[in-house]
Amino acid sequence: MEKSTNIVTFTTNSAEETIVTGHKIAAMLRAPLLLLLRGDLGAGKTTLVKGIAEAYGAAEADEVTSPTFTLLHEYLGKRDGEQVLLCHLDLYRVDSERQLAAIGMDEMPQADAIVLVEWGEKFPRLAARSDGEIVVKSLGGDSREITVSLRGGD
Repeated sequence: MEKSTNIVTFTTNSAEETIVTGHKIAAMLRAPLLLLLRGDLGAGKTTLVKGIAEAYGAAEADEVTSPTFTLLHEYLGKRDGEQVLLCHLDLYRVDSERQLAAIGMDEMPQADAIVLVEWGEKFPRLAARSDGEIVVKSLGGDSREITVSLRGGD
């Protein structure tokens, strides 16, 4: 059977609205889940993750930072009374499948984890096993278009 794709698009006009949209998106996500987080540099991907982490009570928005140099940030929170591990990865500086393996990407996501991967589209094998993507596109100024595409079984 083919998998269907559910697509939802949001438009925001400020960083605060992007964080609120992160709350809405968090309600749509169910662990285990591996999503590519796509968008140009400065598009607002980390701002969106701030809202998702905040929605799970995993971190305050100002505690969420880009994992550009650390590669991975983990935030432990709850969703519907169950523990959820939010993993935010940035693969911008990762160049090879071997480096991906060293990070532990083959073991992700764990049963209680939602994994959001920036620059994951650089790796076709990772993109092929993802459960969808969130695309953040700048519309100019502080406006963003955020499109969530989740693949599910039929």
